[in-house]
Order: sequence, then structure tokens, then C-alpha cells
Amino acid sequence: MFEEKLDVLAQMMTEHMAAPFPPGFRGLDIEGRDMVLLDADSYAYAAVVLEGPLDERSRAGLSRLTAAFEKVLPAIGDEYGAKYYTHVRDMAVLAAEIETLRDK
Repeated sequence: MFEEKLDVLAQMMTEHMAAPFPPGFRGLDIEGRDMVLLDADSYAYAAVVLEGPLDERSRAGLSRLTAAFEKVLPAIGDEYGAKYYTHVRDMAVLAAEIETLRDK
């Protein structure tokens, strides 16, 4: 199960890199979050999770990041942008789930 989740995360990251960044989202802040940084931070955390466990500081950062999507996603009015950032959120959530599994 753990290895399968790692494989799914790797696949999600590949899909993410193939998807074009939403037009008009560069330099855009939604609910106080810079959308480029939200994207980049999510990918970065996922990449580190694939390599091994996060330290406590990074775990806290990933937790804050996943929580930010609760405010950001409902505020996205663009259909493609909402789809793109839903995928980003799902990637970050899966990374957090993998970290939780490492504790067991």
C-alpha cells in the first residue's frame, strides 16, 4: 500500500509537470496566497516526500499548505485554474498521507 501511494504520487507529479500553468495566475494572490508559490511549494514538498521522510518543520509546513487549499480553491473562479489547483491540492494531500503512513 505504501509503495503504491508513492507510485501514485510520482505519477501525479509527472501529470502536474505536463499541465500548463493557468493563464493569468502568475503574480495572482488568492486569499493571501501567491498562486505560483502555492504551486511550487506543493510540488517541492511532494518531491521531498518521494525521497524520504520530512523533518518536523517541513511536516508543519506541508500541513499549513494543505489547509490553505480550503480557502483558496473555493475562491478560484476560473474553471481550468480550479481543476489545476485541485490536482495540486490532491498531490499535497497525498504527500501528507504518505508522511502519516511513515509514522506507522
